Amino acid sequence: MNEPLPDAALLADSAGPPPPVRRLVPGEQPTVALPPLPGTIAPPPSPNGGPGGTAPTVRRRVDALPADRVVERMRTDDLRIAYGGKEAVKGVSIPVKRGEVLGLIGPSGCGKTTLLRSLNRLTELTPTATRMGRIFLDDTDVDTIEVTDLRRRVSMVFQQPNPFPMSIFDNVAYALREQGSRRPKKAALMEPVTEALSRAGLLTEVQDNLDHPALRLSGGQQQRLGIARSLAANPEVLLLDEPCSALDPKSTQTIEELIVRLREEVAIVIVTHNLQQAHRVADKVAFMYLGDLVEFGDGDRLFSAPREERTIEYVSGAFG
Repeated sequence: MNEPLPDAALLADSAGPPPPVRRLVPGEQPTVALPPLPGTIAPPPSPNGGPGGTAPTVRRRVDALPADRVVERMRTDDLRIAYGGKEAVKGVSIPVKRGEVLGLIGPSGCGKTTLLRSLNRLTELTPTATRMGRIFLDDTDVDTIEVTDLRRRVSMVFQQPNPFPMSIFDNVAYALREQGSRRPKKAALMEPVTEALSRAGLLTEVQDNLDHPALRLSGGQQQRLGIARSLAANPEVLLLDEPCSALDPKSTQTIEELIVRLREEVAIVIVTHNLQQAHRVADKVAFMYLGDLVEFGDGDRLFSAPREERTIEYVSGAFG
């Protein structure tokens, strides 16, 4: 037979008095953070995701390339995209150049990922999507390019690493094998596979075991493997949809340094919610809001002295 539970009051008495409350008394008056003066903006959010503070913005990218090494590869002309009749991108005209990293920033739902996916016509996979305006790749309308060839020339790396359930070698070789009518042997593919892994900054870590299952790599390695798989097809434009959002800080740094290095070989467009990341890697930055291209320009200038009120509010952390 179960014994009756002890009375709560008895328990309280037996427990003794409550522990003393420790009160912290500041040795001096706290510093009050004053709002920015009119015409100025707060610094971009600090690396830990909070609003601007004393942490400096560290640029890891090198200086801008000489003008003769910057070449336009794509551009949009009054691009409009709608889902079920509701516009997600509203009349955007923007260039994409090799030798520059173009960063697309803005709050969730502003149209930046839709714009990114339209560059290689991935938006067409959504049944309710419609597009107006034109997109050019090397002055050729993308609608006149066979879609498989377009997606080889304008390659996409997604937010989550997505290695195929096969070896490291076969992941990279997949893009090469799909290009030809005959399946080349492994020996014939070894050089282009190792070259792609080297360009993606992964070769030194995996070269001794290319038969290792790709799914056993770390998250950062898997993301670089995805970049290597895209590079194996020698694209002209590389699209990156928040490539570091699922990665740790060390892997993020490695990917960012890779992006900066690759801009000399391929035009790069990156969507990111991380303003510090955009400030570190993007030569040109486009701020989008509710489908509109609010402001576009040099990354340093856009973050330090934006011209539009909505840009000022966004980069200072007033919303987003």
